[in-house]
Amino acid sequence: MEKKNKLIAEFMGCTHPHNEITDATLYNVSHGTFELSELRYDVSWDWLMPVIEKCLVGEAEQSEEVSNTTIKNIYEGICNQDISFAYKSVVEFIKNKKN
Repeated sequence: MEKKNKLIAEFMGCTHPHNEITDATLYNVSHGTFELSELRYDVSWDWLMPVIEKCLVGEAEQSEEVSNTTIKNIYEGICNQDISFAYKSVVEFIKNKKN
C-alpha cells in the first residue's frame, strides 16, 4: 500500500521534505504533514475524495478507452461506496496518466 499511497501523494503534488530526526520522507497534504506509512488514501474517503476529484477534472479530455474503463471504475467505486475498488481504480488512472 505504501508504494501506491506514495504514487497518489506525488500525483497530488504533495511536497516531500526530509525529517532529520526520524530520517523519513514527509508528505505535506491538506490534513497536515505525514510519513509515508501514515498516508490514508487507501482507507479514508476524506483522503481519497480530493484525489478522485482531481482525476475527474478534465474527464472529457480523456481518451475513450480511459473513460470507458478507469473513469467508469472510479464512478463505480464511489456509487457502491467501495473504497478499495475506488482506490484501486485511482491508482490505475494515475499509472495510465504517467505513461
